[in-house]
Amino acid sequence: MTERRLDARRNHERVLSAAEEAFAEHGLAATVPGIAERAGVGKATVYRNYPAKEDLVSAIADRWFAELEKQLPGSTQDPVRALHEAVVGLFAALARNRLLADLLAEGSASSSARLLDLLGKRVAAARDAGQLRTDASVTDVRVLLCGAVLQLIRLDVRDEAAWRRYGELVLNALRA
Repeated sequence: MTERRLDARRNHERVLSAAEEAFAEHGLAATVPGIAERAGVGKATVYRNYPAKEDLVSAIADRWFAELEKQLPGSTQDPVRALHEAVVGLFAALARNRLLADLLAEGSASSSARLLDLLGKRVAAARDAGQLRTDASVTDVRVLLCGAVLQLIRLDVRDEAAWRRYGELVLNALRA
């Protein structure tokens, strides 16, 4: 009995590892059969823990978005610098992780909404410091950021430097 549980835990970890790799590489286009093959298990093993692909996507995305939130610079005495580091850093992370880019562009994950909310607070602080347009809002960030992300995905741009450049362009659109 203990051996089976150990085997099941090992299989579960292999599924999670394979899912992280597949989703980072292919985004929402990754398939459960592909993940199962990458993990060296059958589809049933994946579905035993994650009854639908969306459950697996959610489990992986929540972990990754939580990690991104931790990496966002805290509020500093220079709110413009904090916003700059957050946006450019986010674009760099999205260049390496197609699932996060897909979910952020769709705006469907609650964890992506939390991330955008944090960015919105950075925008408000920078705007209040007089460094951004007086009408800059979290909606502006969402439209500009997600629009750029969606196009970079559609164009299959994977170069991190290109993604960082678009992060800079998004910030320039908001400057006073």
